[in-house]
Amino acid sequence: MGPLFVRRPSLRRLGRALGAAAQPGDVIALVGDLGAGKTHLAQAIARGAGVPPETRVTSPTFAVVVEHAGRLPVHHADLYRLGDAGELAEIGLVERAVDGLLLVEWADRLPGSLPADTLWVTLTPARSGERALDFAAGGPRSTALRGVAEAWSAARRTSRR
Repeated sequence: MGPLFVRRPSLRRLGRALGAAAQPGDVIALVGDLGAGKTHLAQAIARGAGVPPETRVTSPTFAVVVEHAGRLPVHHADLYRLGDAGELAEIGLVERAVDGLLLVEWADRLPGSLPADTLWVTLTPARSGERALDFAAGGPRSTALRGVAEAWSAARRTSRR
Protein backbone atom coordinates (compact mmCIF):
# COMPACT_ATOMS: atom_id res chain seq x y z
CA MET A 1 0.00 0.00 0.00
CA GLY A 2 1.48 3.32 -1.06
CA PRO A 3 0.71 6.59 0.68
CA LEU A 4 -2.95 7.36 1.21
CA PHE A 5 -3.88 11.00 0.54
CA VAL A 6 -6.79 12.34 2.59
CA ARG A 7 -8.40 15.60 3.63
CA ARG A 8 -9.60 16.25 7.17
CA PRO A 9 -13.14 14.78 6.81
CA SER A 10 -11.72 11.60 5.30
CA LEU A 11 -9.07 11.44 8.03
CA ARG A 12 -11.90 11.42 10.57
CA ARG A 13 -13.72 8.61 8.76
CA LEU A 14 -10.55 6.55 8.45
CA GLY A 15 -9.75 7.09 12.14
CA ARG A 16 -13.24 5.99 13.18
CA ALA A 17 -12.85 2.83 11.07
CA LEU A 18 -9.53 2.02 12.75
CA GLY A 19 -10.98 2.66 16.21
CA ALA A 20 -14.03 0.49 15.49
CA ALA A 21 -11.74 -2.39 14.46
CA ALA A 22 -9.38 -2.01 17.43
CA GLN A 23 -9.15 -4.78 20.00
CA PRO A 24 -7.59 -4.92 23.47
CA GLY A 25 -3.83 -4.99 23.15
CA ASP A 26 -3.65 -3.03 19.89
CA VAL A 27 -1.02 -0.31 19.61
CA ILE A 28 -1.16 2.51 17.05
CA ALA A 29 1.91 4.75 16.77
CA LEU A 30 1.38 8.17 15.20
CA VAL A 31 4.36 9.93 13.66
CA GLY A 32 4.65 13.34 12.02
CA ASP A 33 5.80 16.90 12.45
CA LEU A 34 3.87 19.54 14.38
CA GLY A 35 0.56 20.14 12.63
CA ALA A 36 0.68 16.91 10.63
CA GLY A 37 -2.66 15.71 12.05
CA LYS A 38 -1.59 13.20 14.73
CA THR A 39 -4.01 14.47 17.38
CA HIS A 40 -6.82 14.84 14.86
CA LEU A 41 -6.38 11.20 13.84
CA ALA A 42 -6.10 10.11 17.49
CA GLN A 43 -9.41 11.86 18.24
CA ALA A 44 -11.13 10.03 15.39
CA ILE A 45 -9.67 6.68 16.42
CA ALA A 46 -10.89 7.28 19.98
CA ARG A 47 -14.39 8.06 18.69
CA GLY A 48 -14.36 4.86 16.64
CA ALA A 49 -13.34 2.96 19.78
CA GLY A 50 -16.45 4.26 21.51
CA VAL A 51 -15.16 7.30 23.37
CA PRO A 52 -18.27 9.50 23.56
CA PRO A 53 -18.38 12.86 21.74
CA GLU A 54 -18.73 14.77 25.00
CA THR A 55 -15.33 13.47 26.14
CA ARG A 56 -12.61 15.90 25.17
CA VAL A 57 -9.71 14.14 23.46
CA THR A 58 -6.64 16.37 23.26
CA SER A 59 -2.94 15.69 22.99
CA PRO A 60 -1.72 14.74 26.48
CA THR A 61 1.62 16.55 26.05
CA PHE A 62 2.03 17.46 29.72
CA ALA A 63 0.10 14.56 31.28
CA VAL A 64 2.01 12.14 28.97
CA VAL A 65 -0.87 9.61 29.02
CA VAL A 66 -4.63 9.94 29.51
CA GLU A 67 -7.19 7.16 29.60
CA HIS A 68 -10.57 7.57 27.94
CA ALA A 69 -13.49 5.20 28.55
CA GLY A 70 -15.10 3.70 25.47
CA ARG A 71 -16.03 0.32 24.06
CA LEU A 72 -12.53 -0.50 25.24
CA PRO A 73 -10.20 1.77 27.25
CA VAL A 74 -8.22 4.12 25.03
CA HIS A 75 -4.81 5.03 26.47
CA HIS A 76 -3.70 8.15 24.60
CA ALA A 77 -0.02 9.03 25.05
CA ASP A 78 2.25 11.80 23.81
CA LEU A 79 5.98 11.08 23.96
CA TYR A 80 7.11 14.54 22.86
CA ARG A 81 8.47 15.51 26.29
CA LEU A 82 9.96 12.14 27.28
CA GLY A 83 13.70 11.72 27.20
CA ASP A 84 14.25 7.98 27.39
CA ALA A 85 12.63 4.57 27.56
CA GLY A 86 13.07 4.47 31.33
CA GLU A 87 10.37 7.10 31.69
CA LEU A 88 8.00 4.89 29.68
CA ALA A 89 8.71 1.99 32.00
CA GLU A 90 8.01 4.19 35.05
CA ILE A 91 4.51 5.00 33.85
CA GLY A 92 3.86 1.46 32.57
CA LEU A 93 2.76 2.72 29.18
CA VAL A 94 3.06 -0.50 27.19
CA GLU A 95 1.39 -2.53 29.95
CA ARG A 96 -1.69 -0.30 29.66
CA ALA A 97 -2.35 -1.64 26.18
CA VAL A 98 -3.20 -5.08 27.52
CA ASP A 99 -6.78 -4.12 28.41
CA GLY A 100 -7.37 -1.52 25.72
CA LEU A 101 -6.06 0.42 22.76
CA LEU A 102 -2.80 2.34 23.07
CA LEU A 103 -2.49 5.43 20.83
CA VAL A 104 0.98 6.99 20.90
CA GLU A 105 1.74 10.41 19.40
CA TRP A 106 5.39 11.25 18.70
CA ALA A 107 6.09 7.50 18.86
CA ASP A 108 9.24 7.94 16.78
CA ARG A 109 10.95 9.60 19.76
CA LEU A 110 11.27 6.19 21.47
CA PRO A 111 10.59 3.65 18.69
CA GLY A 112 12.23 0.62 20.28
CA SER A 113 10.00 0.97 23.34
CA LEU A 114 6.79 -0.11 21.64
CA PRO A 115 5.79 -3.72 20.92
CA ALA A 116 6.80 -5.23 17.59
CA ASP A 117 3.11 -5.65 16.74
CA THR A 118 2.44 -1.93 16.40
CA LEU A 119 0.68 -0.16 13.53
CA TRP A 120 2.88 2.78 12.58
CA VAL A 121 1.07 5.63 10.85
CA THR A 122 3.23 8.43 9.46
CA LEU A 123 1.35 11.61 8.60
CA THR A 124 2.87 14.20 6.28
CA PRO A 125 1.24 17.41 5.06
CA ALA A 126 0.77 17.15 1.30
CA ARG A 127 -0.80 19.17 -1.47
CA SER A 128 -3.60 21.67 -0.75
CA GLY A 129 -4.68 20.62 2.72
CA GLU A 130 -4.28 16.90 2.25
CA ARG A 131 -2.28 14.55 4.46
CA ALA A 132 -0.23 11.66 3.14
CA LEU A 133 -0.54 8.63 5.40
CA ASP A 134 1.92 5.75 5.29
CA PHE A 135 1.18 2.55 7.22
CA ALA A 136 3.67 -0.03 8.50
CA ALA A 137 2.70 -3.13 10.45
CA GLY A 138 4.88 -5.43 12.51
CA GLY A 139 2.63 -8.34 13.44
CA PRO A 140 -0.80 -9.94 13.06
CA ARG A 141 -2.93 -7.36 14.86
CA SER A 142 -1.21 -4.35 13.29
CA THR A 143 -1.46 -6.06 9.90
CA ALA A 144 -5.21 -6.50 10.47
CA LEU A 145 -5.53 -2.79 11.29
CA ARG A 146 -3.50 -1.87 8.20
CA GLY A 147 -5.97 -4.06 6.29
CA VAL A 148 -8.80 -1.92 7.65
CA ALA A 149 -7.07 1.17 6.23
CA GLU A 150 -6.52 -0.58 2.90
CA ALA A 151 -10.16 -1.71 2.69
CA TRP A 152 -11.34 1.79 3.65
CA SER A 153 -9.13 3.27 0.93
CA ALA A 154 -10.35 0.78 -1.69
CA ALA A 155 -14.01 1.47 -0.81
CA ARG A 156 -13.36 5.19 -1.05
CA ARG A 157 -11.82 4.83 -4.53
CA THR A 158 -14.75 2.68 -5.67
CA SER A 159 -17.34 5.18 -4.40
CA ARG A 160 -15.63 8.01 -6.31
CA ARG A 161 -16.11 6.26 -9.66
